[in-house]
Order: sequence, then C-alpha cells, then structure tokens
Amino acid sequence: QVQLVESGGGLVQAEGSLRLSCAASGSIVRINAMGWYRQAPGKQRELVASITSGGSTNYADSVRDRFTISRDNAKNTVYLQMNSLKPEDTAVYYCWLGTISLSNYWGQGTQVTVSS
Repeated sequence: QVQLVESGGGLVQAEGSLRLSCAASGSIVRINAMGWYRQAPGKQRELVASITSGGSTNYADSVRDRFTISRDNAKNTVYLQMNSLKPEDTAVYYCWLGTISLSNYWGQGTQVTVSS
C-alpha cells in the first residue's frame, strides 16, 4: 500500500506563487515517475507536470515556463513550484505516482484557488 500526502494548496491572487509538496510512504517499490494532475469543475483531470526517477520532466503547454517540478528521490517527495498563477489554474491538484510495474497511486487532492 502506498500513501501520498499533499500539502501547500490554498488561495492566492493572480500573479502569485504557491508550492505544492507530495510525500510518498508505505510499500514503495521501484518508482517510475511522480507528478501532478489537476481537475477543474466540469473538466477532465489533466496532466500538469511529471518527473521520472532519472529527472526527465514533462509539462502541460499551459504551465510551461511558469511551473517547475522537482523531486527528492531520497525522501520520495515531489514538489511543484507554481509562479505567475492565473485564475484558470484554479483546480484540485492531485499528486500521482507511477511504478515500473504500471501501478498508479493518487493523493487525496489539494485545492488551489487563484483570484483575479
């Protein structure tokens, strides 16, 4: 069993910044990648950013150059630094962990609200 605990969401004004953290614990075996998805009301869940164990990153076009994903492999923790936030970034952000055996795990979600 793998647990993902997220922190760092909240309310921020447009052009502000937030940093999300996600710590993985439990029976973690051979992580392939970790990342963040988000889901806004009435929309599908979408990938925001991901990072592999080797450090390769992938970003949604809408957040590239504003968000930065990083990870601490020793702590099984992934971070998402979000700068220049826009109202359209408002969503519930979910931490994701994928293993090399293709299992997927999700956090409980953290709300990010950007006011204009």
